[in-house]
Amino acid sequence: MTALTVALVLVVASAGLLRWRRPAWYWMTFGVTLASLRVLVRYASVMDACGLTVPPSRWRLALARMTNRPVPESRPPRILRFRPTRTGLVLRLGLRPGQDAFDVAAASDRLRHSFSMYGVTSREVRSGVVEVRMTGYDVLKRVQMPAKVDIRPMRVPVALREDGSVHYRDYRAVPHALTLGATESGKSVYQRNLVTGLAPMDVALVGIDCKQGVELFPLARRFSALADNPDTAAELLDALVSRMEGIYQLIRAEQRITAAVPDAEIAADIWDLPDHLRPVPVVVLVDEVAELALFATKDEEKRRDRIITALVRLAQLGRAAGIYLEICGQRFGSELGKGITMLRAQLTGRTAHRVNDETSANMAFGDISPDAVLAAIQIPAELRGLAIAGDSTGGWHRIRAPHTSLRQAVNTCNRHADRTPDLPELAPFRPELTATAATAVPLSKTAPATA
Repeated sequence: MTALTVALVLVVASAGLLRWRRPAWYWMTFGVTLASLRVLVRYASVMDACGLTVPPSRWRLALARMTNRPVPESRPPRILRFRPTRTGLVLRLGLRPGQDAFDVAAASDRLRHSFSMYGVTSREVRSGVVEVRMTGYDVLKRVQMPAKVDIRPMRVPVALREDGSVHYRDYRAVPHALTLGATESGKSVYQRNLVTGLAPMDVALVGIDCKQGVELFPLARRFSALADNPDTAAELLDALVSRMEGIYQLIRAEQRITAAVPDAEIAADIWDLPDHLRPVPVVVLVDEVAELALFATKDEEKRRDRIITALVRLAQLGRAAGIYLEICGQRFGSELGKGITMLRAQLTGRTAHRVNDETSANMAFGDISPDAVLAAIQIPAELRGLAIAGDSTGGWHRIRAPHTSLRQAVNTCNRHADRTPDLPELAPFRPELTATAATAVPLSKTAPATA
């Protein structure tokens, strides 16, 4: 009896220590079993308490009266699938007649408390089927990306969502995106994750970094073109517009619209072209977009209009030509001048880290979801990397990117430097690499450069 008591105490102490120091390990060892039992045992009573049950149908009441049986109880949604995951539980529920997916979403917070889970989110899979994802611990406190992720061409895993799923940046689904964040909010780390994810792919990277290149030039070995000032940026964007026009001519020449060609094979963008003719896609990363929109003289104003016009044209027409925009900045507001709101309207993907004012959050999510605006301005300063990600559909998620140091990003870019394509239109903007530039790379934004 004494040995059994000691063993039980050791198990309880180990579980408590794991839950405090390593919540992910605790979940995989003890938490998932306890949570599964808790959910399955309490399911019917919790659904009834949360108002997610429906009264018995008329034919069941009639059958009970005919057979002189007790009145049937109210029925909760059916559990179609129950699946434990590395971060929580996933329930797929079949709704009863009269229920709606909004009813489950409205009861998410009550379900979280009733099942003693860290978080509960829901989404409609199809008509009558709702997926409820429960997390057993704070997955965003210490981000650990899963070992296996679904990587496809032009689809990059960049962060972890609060429900434990992976947040992908899919350029073919969401061609252009806007990323906002104040200083030390984690925006640079998010950008590094994008670059390191794109580096192994067959894609050309183009960077515009008007902070004299301190963010992107250490990664220059994987970039086909780089600009570190507004004048060079204007010329680089004009070259991209010329490349876009040339690609459209190629698509027209290879469109294959004769009567003998099936409709599915008619080319409308670069992904419909044969592999040997398909131009390499281009991802344009713009760091600190406000530097491109500010001006003090008449000449600078002309340059500014030229830059914004080129960005708007690329955002409106670049998708079919395989040119995708990643616009980043600390501040993005209508005071940046004409054309800014037109540019924003073309940026489907929106990501906002901690911002210093509500106006920036409104520029990111005001036309999408007021709830996302409120969530963005409530991000605490100590949680660097935490962000709100949304799109034009109105859906949004809390995400956090894993910490990637500048040295790790540089090593990844150097390892895949052989994949950097040479684009004739962008040859004048190919970064020149010297021996000093290749070796003296600071480890962080605040670390001093070494000789």
